Amino acid sequence: MSGRAAVPGLPSRYPIGELLPALYTDDDLAQRFTAGLDTVLAPVLSTLDNLPAYFDPALAPADFLPWLATWVGVETDPAWPQELQRAVVARAVELHRWRGTRRGLVDHLRLCFGVHADVRDGGGVAWSAEPGTELPPAPTGELLVRVWPVAPGATVDAARVLEVVTASCPVHLTCRVEILPGPPETAPGTATETTGG
Repeated sequence: MSGRAAVPGLPSRYPIGELLPALYTDDDLAQRFTAGLDTVLAPVLSTLDNLPAYFDPALAPADFLPWLATWVGVETDPAWPQELQRAVVARAVELHRWRGTRRGLVDHLRLCFGVHADVRDGGGVAWSAEPGTELPPAPTGELLVRVWPVAPGATVDAARVLEVVTASCPVHLTCRVEILPGPPETAPGTATETTGG
């Protein structure tokens, strides 16, 4: 953000020389002195005039984006394209709302990596509107996440997907990620495994 502190030739919208009493409008020294102050204050006034844009992820300067991300509690990867960083910051509140759920994990993976995901939770939980329904099976202790690219033939970085899944996985479960070339019904995948936490 220090680059905005010295913008050559940036005019002030509020020149101090024009605000002086009429006695000083023709005073060369007063006008040159206040012009120097205008040069120093112009970037500050410009920033204040455009302050709402700094808090809009779509409009914020690129160097302000990581700081804005900390305000909404998300981490952006500097290697991500700028458009992706802006999208993650813009959707941060929504992603936090669904954090810890299948939907949240699927949305997060799609946004960050452009993949579809199928999340299988072996938590042993079920519900029914009917009394006397069978109990769910015992928990498997594993969270299985299958991902495949939205665009056919696109590559998926398994290590980075695993990082996101591991961060979302409860500590008592083992996470397993399968990278598939297409939807799960059509292709076997390669598995990567880690323990949650």
